[in-house]
Amino acid sequence: MAVTGPAELLAAWEAGLALQDGGRALLLHRAARPEAGTDALLSVPAGERAADLFALRRALFGERMQVKLACADPECGAAMEFELDAAELGAARPRPPEDGLRVTEGGWSVVFRLPSVADLTAVSATAAHDPAEARRLLGARCVLTAVRDGRTAGQGRREADPEELERLPEAVLKRFAEAVEEADPGAEVTLNIACPECGTTTPAELDIAAYLWTELDAWARDVLLDVHLLASAYGWSEPEILALSPLRRRYYLELCADV
Repeated sequence: MAVTGPAELLAAWEAGLALQDGGRALLLHRAARPEAGTDALLSVPAGERAADLFALRRALFGERMQVKLACADPECGAAMEFELDAAELGAARPRPPEDGLRVTEGGWSVVFRLPSVADLTAVSATAAHDPAEARRLLGARCVLTAVRDGRTAGQGRREADPEELERLPEAVLKRFAEAVEEADPGAEVTLNIACPECGTTTPAELDIAAYLWTELDAWARDVLLDVHLLASAYGWSEPEILALSPLRRRYYLELCADV
């Protein structure tokens, strides 16, 4: 993991201001793996991207992650704050079988591949209002081979046609989702936090891309304020100020405050 310099991080932050969540996640992944092209980044499983972003977070801001959450009990609503370990969360990388995810259910024998970032992005808009339809679309995108047992209709076993793949039974899609969860456990990080006040368990999904973008945004605005103050005090250019170590930059700021 190559640590990106402050000038590059500021450029990434500036570019991300005009993007939505998916674009920002890709931008952060590009910062984590600058040697990879866009197509390569979009083709990886979601858990691999998450692991890369957790590694980037550790390189930029350390291992300890502060998380704030409100209790799910409306009568309580207590504010909870706790720490997570980025190294531990980022350790779960995809473990797909070499021959794909094989599902046998209800006369179907289907081999799926793990969903990629591009697959999940393609169905994200549908998932927001119709999760069942999103599962169907995702399953159809990820099929490698599919055989349907039609012996009850006197047909014997045969390969499914494209229209049938678009209508995979819900039982097959459910088994596919279970296989994906097992093979790519880092794709979704779900927290279940017990409230210290009332004991209610509050579930919450940790989106590392959104979390890291929030941190990068706060860092960038702090750095730009430092640049403004030091440029005003000393007449230095932005590249000269960014070339200073954070410790030296802070020391100069303290000197300005003492004047």
